[in-house]
Amino acid sequence: MRFLLDTEQRAFADSLNAMLTAADTPSVIRSWSRGDHASGRALWRRIAGAGVFALAVPEAYEGLGARPVELAVAFVELGRHAVPGPLVETVMAAALLSAPGLAKRLLPSLASGEAMATAAPAGSYALDGDVATTRLTWDPDGLRMASGHGPVRASLDPARRLTRLLPGGELLTPEPPAAHALTWARLATTAQALGVGLALLDRTVEYVKRRSQFGVVIGSFQAVKHQLADAKIALEFARPLLFGAALSMTESDVAAAKVAACEAAYATARTALQLHGAIGYTAEYDLSLWLTKARALRGAWGDPATCRAAVLSGGGRRW
Repeated sequence: MRFLLDTEQRAFADSLNAMLTAADTPSVIRSWSRGDHASGRALWRRIAGAGVFALAVPEAYEGLGARPVELAVAFVELGRHAVPGPLVETVMAAALLSAPGLAKRLLPSLASGEAMATAAPAGSYALDGDVATTRLTWDPDGLRMASGHGPVRASLDPARRLTRLLPGGELLTPEPPAAHALTWARLATTAQALGVGLALLDRTVEYVKRRSQFGVVIGSFQAVKHQLADAKIALEFARPLLFGAALSMTESDVAAAKVAACEAAYATARTALQLHGAIGYTAEYDLSLWLTKARALRGAWGDPATCRAAVLSGGGRRW
């Protein structure tokens, strides 16, 4: 089966790519990593204005309806440009806040970009809890609006700033979180990882065309071609899994797609680092912004072992 984007979906991807290219995301990422969120917030509003967050919000609450395929298209581009912020968590929050009373109160501001959400189980670390305006946490008693956050903790990816959400806070619903919220989070993470992998591949191909060794461009070496071909094949095999999962939105399909995309992106990151040589290790070189993100996304919202277990369990719940 072939999963091809239609004309409107391709145009949507192209428009996001153009907008994010013009935004100079490397400088935005570095500012975000230092705790300066001004440029990141401005970019967030532009992304929301393009309708990205509205793709996870029902039309009744000022969204565009649940459109997972288009959301996947958008998150591939967000990953391609390594956009910082709790992007996945805002999508997850839209699924967590599906109860009518909560939805009417909280979803319009998420769709418009006025609000920024993060979410995490009680006792674990939440992404960008210091900048998020909506902080959701859950325990056996139900879903809560966290009362605040603890100090910021560094992570492998400097742009992924971690905080513990404080216990207590307003009880939003005594029901456990909806299972499909995790499926939405994994889908968005999968698309983001695929975009990161594609960007790493593109940057590495361009680099090996310029770098010479022994008077010869290294891109002409057979071993280099084979490494890049392996990375390309892995990413292209992950792409239809992503869009197939977006069509079905079953737990097992999304988990399988996450394993494929995240492992492909991580393998591409390792190849990119090897072919760039010592410069790839330097934090000042932009490649590092994608390298660390590929590793971080591999474990976000389900590491490979957890996702493989979900596939083997045959989880087929639909949203």
